Amino acid sequence: MPIEVDTEDKLEYRFYPVTNRIVNFKIRAPNDAHVALTTGPSESDPMLEVFIGGWKNTKSVIRKNRTKPDVVEADTPDVLNAGEFRGFWIRWTTDGIITVGREGEAAAFLSWQDPDNCPFNYVGVCTGWGASGSWIIEGGPEMKTPDNLKYNFLPALEHGTAKVEFKGPSNCHIGLMAEANEKLPLTEVILGGWNNTASVIRVNREAPDRARVDTPNIVTNSHFTTFFIEWRHGHLSVRQGGPQGPLVIEAQESVRFPVRFLAVRTGWGATGKWRIHFDAPQSGQFPPQIAPFPTRRGDTPGGVVSSGGSACWVPASGGSVPDGAVLGGHDGEQLYVARARYGGGLIPGKLVPSHGVCYVAWGGGENSVSDYEVLCGGGSWIPVSGDAIPPNALPGGETEEGEPLFIGRANHEGTITVGKVQPSHGCVYIPYGGEELKYDQYEIFVQ
Repeated sequence: MPIEVDTEDKLEYRFYPVTNRIVNFKIRAPNDAHVALTTGPSESDPMLEVFIGGWKNTKSVIRKNRTKPDVVEADTPDVLNAGEFRGFWIRWTTDGIITVGREGEAAAFLSWQDPDNCPFNYVGVCTGWGASGSWIIEGGPEMKTPDNLKYNFLPALEHGTAKVEFKGPSNCHIGLMAEANEKLPLTEVILGGWNNTASVIRVNREAPDRARVDTPNIVTNSHFTTFFIEWRHGHLSVRQGGPQGPLVIEAQESVRFPVRFLAVRTGWGATGKWRIHFDAPQSGQFPPQIAPFPTRRGDTPGGVVSSGGSACWVPASGGSVPDGAVLGGHDGEQLYVARARYGGGLIPGKLVPSHGVCYVAWGGGENSVSDYEVLCGGGSWIPVSGDAIPPNALPGGETEEGEPLFIGRANHEGTITVGKVQPSHGCVYIPYGGEELKYDQYEIFVQ
């Protein structure tokens, strides 16, 4: 059940244990909703604090170990409201990336990578600076679903994998969605349906089911059963126990849209308890043929800028998508982050698998290249504008003159399209509809 708590105007944290790397909560307050991530149930270092709606409800920040300056900040005017609950989520990955976003939105408004990568086990909440607040904390150790076939949504942020622990007599329903609602497109996995006798993968609620297998007694009300769910390049698979566990069910061409939310529910006479984990890919999980990002070769024209971190570029051609490819956006299908040599430079762009090419923006046009490299590894997207390049932004190539280029994306005509960020121009250029299009407000890929 969600935790409901009222906090006074006294800046004293109340702590609760967490077992996932995400906490979802709603807060009703005029300003200054403070959330702390700690290793124990007290205010002690290491400690990260997220201040939402501070400075008279104008700004939000992340602060480390109660020390200024704040590590990251964003203007968030009127982000809180004293008269209504506003929902938010906070995530922290295994490589130390902290992201904060609004309920129903996959993009974060705060993001920072902690070099110390502390294991947080508790979340604390408080209010102050003239504000008291009412909280509903939904990201506790367990969540429960009633017998009502109503989905509960969690941001998935395109990770491609999730570990789901379920305890219930039957009808473990898991949905993959582009939005925090049940609009199409969506893909559903039903484990232990039909009185705990069968499991299916269903796409857009159309018959026949994309896959169906007999799974007698696959779930139980006596203990948690662990499932590892993976969706990549349209392929969806469910394994029992973990990523190397026995395969339960799979289907090709069943997830052809950007998954931004994972949802769970129970029904048909069943209630359930859940523990859901989104862990970022670990270094070394990808196939051995992936080579490290090459280092720059002196002043050689077209030399490559080193990526650092664990990102890797994998040579490919003809629309092929390597395992572990970074999802960049969508335009009727999933788009991936790629780069190609063009016009004397090495240009980040979008891989459109059905077209068999990587498109790059250069010289005012959208240019196709059949031989390209695909980015594989972990990372995230954060909103920026102009030439504000974060220090952990991943270099993706360089111009013919040797200026580093970064990986960006922008919303355009209902698509999310990947392109190149050129710092000296203060924008992202995306290839679309035969043109090179410029956006001053965009998202940039960081590690």
